[in-house]
Amino acid sequence: MELLIKNVNIVDSSDVFCGDVYIKNGKIEEIGNLNRDCEILDGEGLSLLPSFVDLHAHFREPGYEYKEDLLSGSMAAVKGGYTAVNLMANTNPPCSNMGIVDYVLDRAKRIDLVDIHQTVTVTKDLLGKDIEHLNTLDERVRFISDDGKGILSNNIMLHAMLLAKKKGLTVISHAEDEEISKIDTRLSENIMTKRDIELAKFTGANLHIAHVSTKEAIEEIAVEKDKGYKITCEVAPHHLFGTSNLNYRVNPPLREKDDIESLIRAIKKGYVDAIATDHAPHTQEDKLKGAPGISGIETAFSICFTKLVAEGHITLNKLIKLMSENPAKMMLLNKGKIKEGYDGDVVLVDLKHKYKIDSSSFVSKGKNNPFDGQEVFGKVIYTIRKGRIVFKG
Repeated sequence: MELLIKNVNIVDSSDVFCGDVYIKNGKIEEIGNLNRDCEILDGEGLSLLPSFVDLHAHFREPGYEYKEDLLSGSMAAVKGGYTAVNLMANTNPPCSNMGIVDYVLDRAKRIDLVDIHQTVTVTKDLLGKDIEHLNTLDERVRFISDDGKGILSNNIMLHAMLLAKKKGLTVISHAEDEEISKIDTRLSENIMTKRDIELAKFTGANLHIAHVSTKEAIEEIAVEKDKGYKITCEVAPHHLFGTSNLNYRVNPPLREKDDIESLIRAIKKGYVDAIATDHAPHTQEDKLKGAPGISGIETAFSICFTKLVAEGHITLNKLIKLMSENPAKMMLLNKGKIKEGYDGDVVLVDLKHKYKIDSSSFVSKGKNNPFDGQEVFGKVIYTIRKGRIVFKG
């Protein structure tokens, strides 16, 4: 399979230039002023970026297919410009064994739209007690997380990190004490962020802190990074774009203007490693019952480009580092750069295209998005995976 993308503005984390990109056998083979006897995609007026890599999403399969499944989630991902996604383990049953990993990876391979990694629970069945199943994991598993629930036991988290260190796994922390959350969700996140950092420092485990949302939590992470500790963290687009005034339930909650400003400062200073969607689709009925979450993988780039780049906080190069290059490195993928030898995973976007978010047009089963009707810039026109067009807008 060959594809020549011509007349594009090529942008990755370190460069911007005009040219053509030739993809052969799934890899970027040559970049320059090119002519080839193959399928040609004329991208005049568009920008070519590395496709996006999502460290944190919920495709709900197995068990909650009425909310989302691997097919609808993959279709939503490529519509949003994503070709690689790390899925959380809070399925039904929870992903606590290699059998479920096998099922998800096999089905994703048959769908063949997105490269999928399946996270496994830290504690068996998300019950916060038993971690023996971690000894059965093979090399296809790189992340463990009880996302959706905080691990309340210090002792369990300590021993989980010791085992993660031994097996080379990264612990993705859902920093929440559910008991304290009943009183104050901010205090809950801040305490658990500090605890997990201290446990990671003691054990030497790789720690990645998910969906950081408070001023205090990101400042704590920055302090430890300045000391040289190799902690990574992510921020979700909705925590950069929306405040508690929206009155929309998500976990962790939408915060205040000061929190957004602190997160943006941390992004500018390099303390945030990735922007991850925390795509969490729900039915309208479940949202009315209070289910927390936002269906956001289709709008993540537009929201981040509008809030961070168009408003002048960071460059597009920096945004690509956060949405493509860094998460690809963390997932050990040969993606995230427009460079010879890398996977031919790229996205063509119209950065000048202004549109209103319309959740009724989502291909995701989940239409739950609080930014419905908001005007944003940056529309995905084509998503290409290993030289094959998987989405055309």
